[in-house]
Amino acid sequence: MTAVRRDDRLKGKVAIVTGAGSRAEGIGNGRATAIILARHGARVTLVDSVAEWADETRRLIDAEGGVSQVVEGDVSVPSSCQAIVARTVEACARLDILVNNVGITGPRGNAVEVDVEAWDSAMRVNVASMMLMAKYAIPEMIRSGGGSIINLSSVAGLSGGHPSLLYPTSKGAIVSLTRAMAAHHGRDGIRVNCIAPGTVYTPMVASRGMTAEMRKARSEGTLLGTEGTGWDIGYGALFLASDEARWITGITLPIDGGATAGRRGLPVPPSEPASS
Repeated sequence: MTAVRRDDRLKGKVAIVTGAGSRAEGIGNGRATAIILARHGARVTLVDSVAEWADETRRLIDAEGGVSQVVEGDVSVPSSCQAIVARTVEACARLDILVNNVGITGPRGNAVEVDVEAWDSAMRVNVASMMLMAKYAIPEMIRSGGGSIINLSSVAGLSGGHPSLLYPTSKGAIVSLTRAMAAHHGRDGIRVNCIAPGTVYTPMVASRGMTAEMRKARSEGTLLGTEGTGWDIGYGALFLASDEARWITGITLPIDGGATAGRRGLPVPPSEPASS
C-alpha cells in the first residue's frame, strides 16, 4: 500500500464508489479510490455486485479509522441504483460525491464479428449504469447543496487502435456523457468530470494473464516509462471530488504516464534551415 497521507479535505462529505471491491487480491481503481476518500474524511458507500468483494475494502478502511458501509447492487438495474442511493442517504443523511467506476471489457471483435446481444449488455454496464446512478444521486446532491460526480473512462476512449470495437466505443461515450451532464447540472452546483486511466496494473488486468514482459511493454509506451496503479487513479478522484477542484467541470483527465501526450524515445528531426 502507498504511504498514508491524511487530511480533512472531505470531512463531512458522503461518497458512493461503485465497483469498490475486487474479484481478486490487490488494489484496483475502485478499492483505491474508496480508501483514499475515506482516508481524507468522507463516509463511503462501497458498492459491488457481490458484497463479499467489497468486504476487504471495508476492512482496509476500518484499519485506518475510516467510515464505510457495503451495499450490494447491480448498477445496470434502475431499482438497484435507487436503492444504493437511498441506503446511503438513510445512513448518512446526505450525498456529495459519486464515483462511477464500474466497467467491463465486453465482447471482443470488430463490427462484423461482435455479438450484438453482448454489445447491448456491455453498453448498459459501461455507460447506462453511470446515467442510472446519476439519475438518483443528483436530486440528493442538490438537497445537500451540490456535489461532484466522477466517471471512469479509459485512454482507449480517446484514441483508436483497440482490437475490439465495444470497449473504446463505450469509453468514448463516457467522455461525451460527462460533458453533457456537466452542462445540464452545473447551475445546480454539481461538477461532473471524467478520469481516463492508462496502463494501470489492477487485479482485473492481472486476471487476464499479464506477463512481466507484457507489463514492461505497456510501461514503455508511456512518456514516464512506468506503470500506473489504482492509487494514481484514486488520488486523481480525490482532487476532483474536493473543493480544490471547485472551478473544474466537464473535463477528462488522462492519468496515463503521458501516453496520450506522445511516445517516448522518438528520434529528433533535423533542424529547419533558417529563413532568410
